[in-house]
Amino acid sequence: MTTAATDFSTHDAEAPSAPAVPRLRRPLATLLASLGLGACAEVLFDGPALGLSFPLFIVLLLAVLLGLGGREGWQRARPNAWLLVPLLFFSGMVFVRASPFLTTLNVLASGFLLLLVTHFWAAGRVERLGLWSYPFTALGTFFRAVLLPPGVVRSEVDLSAARRQVPKLMPVVRGALLAVPVLGIFTALLVSADAVFEEAVARVLAFNPGMTFLDGVGRLVFVGGSAFGVLGLLAHAQRRRRNGAEAGEAEVTPAEGRLGFTESLTLVGLVDLLFLGFTAIQLAFLFGAAQLPARFVSYSEYARRGFFELLAVSVMTLALSLALARWTRLQGQGQVTAFRVACSVMVGLVLVILASAMKRMALYESAYGYTHLRVYTHVFMVALAGVLVWRAVTLWWRPERFAIGAFVGALGFLAALNVLNPDAFIAQGNLARAAEGYVLDESHLVSLSEDAAPELSAYLAQSPDSVFSRNVHGMFCRFTEPMPGGWPAFHLARHRAAKWAHPLQCPVSMPAPVAEQASAVEETDDSLKVTY
Repeated sequence: MTTAATDFSTHDAEAPSAPAVPRLRRPLATLLASLGLGACAEVLFDGPALGLSFPLFIVLLLAVLLGLGGREGWQRARPNAWLLVPLLFFSGMVFVRASPFLTTLNVLASGFLLLLVTHFWAAGRVERLGLWSYPFTALGTFFRAVLLPPGVVRSEVDLSAARRQVPKLMPVVRGALLAVPVLGIFTALLVSADAVFEEAVARVLAFNPGMTFLDGVGRLVFVGGSAFGVLGLLAHAQRRRRNGAEAGEAEVTPAEGRLGFTESLTLVGLVDLLFLGFTAIQLAFLFGAAQLPARFVSYSEYARRGFFELLAVSVMTLALSLALARWTRLQGQGQVTAFRVACSVMVGLVLVILASAMKRMALYESAYGYTHLRVYTHVFMVALAGVLVWRAVTLWWRPERFAIGAFVGALGFLAALNVLNPDAFIAQGNLARAAEGYVLDESHLVSLSEDAAPELSAYLAQSPDSVFSRNVHGMFCRFTEPMPGGWPAFHLARHRAAKWAHPLQCPVSMPAPVAEQASAVEETDDSLKVTY
């Protein structure tokens, strides 16, 4: 691995660097596509909520990228085409899941994947990135997308020719200014002469686009900014990079070890002994081989203490393993094998610690129910366990592949959350616990998003007369309120929740004057009844 990286670095030094401003393969089409996507962004995102608009814009952007690159561009991008699958999945889940936090994660993941797709569209292999190269590559692509458009416009658009056309347009502008008073006089006379023409002119003059001057300027600025951002992404994606380091192809050359083998092995050995003692105690207490200390009343109280500390230990152990592998000087196959064995034992013991943390969380959830934090953390621990297992594998086989495995593990964590549907899972689990006699946290349930509508609708059908059903009824009435933003804001979860809420008798909101008048009528009727 070290030799390959060294050879690659030598090759990079001889290769010519990529141009600061790329020459576009189809400049006019790229500029027009950027402007069109900027206008689409203004139409699709002109609202307070995301829905169909987000995956539709991603699909349009990818279609433009495919169209501009042509067959050659797709052949270059094909080795990294697997990134399109999670990109389309997470962008589509923005349309499917209504949970605000999950939507935020899906948007961030889609943006991160889009930056990676853009960077590796014309060159490079994403699986050759190092662990820290993933965020740095995404940030580098973002800043290039921001900085490239002015240079691209200067190199591809002949501004001098446009300036030469300005004097030719000045006579037209002067003629239009002279025509204004003449048209005003003639229009006034024709309006006086014909009533039908007068009505037509009145309709034209009464046209109201529904926005102020500042609104119009703001929309134009948004279109221009979106077009510039898209132009930067398209220009960066079409770059013919021959410098492998810039394309993110090369694994970082391992640094010269600063820690001796003995020091490193001693450190790992002592950590292994500490973890071994801890895991022995955990196995005894959590799996029934010993009694809890007197200060703990129940397993749930014992589970509540130390959970996040155990999770932090698991994450820090993974970081320690990576740091020692990078900075330890290993001489000979014997030292390499001993180091791998010690680190494998450490990873194995931390998996037991992670299992203890998961057991604690399960006990805690059985005692107190489900919340967003508990569900998200539980799923994260499963994903972390997968990454730790992959770390143990890469200690012995292809260590440079750990980064791509960790990246896939992060994507798997978010994908599992989307498939699980946390709000529906929380509602189902807590309602099942309530049926068994546990206390129900009603305020938490009614704060869930539209993703929980199926479970709450089933509860409402089974127990229509319970006290909690009134709160659920009000929650569903909230779902029937129309979401502003038109068709781009159409959302599958909101649509399904509104369908379940439709049979319910929800109060219709009235304008303030109408509501006051209705209240006055009711008061009058009451006074008449009292008088009678």
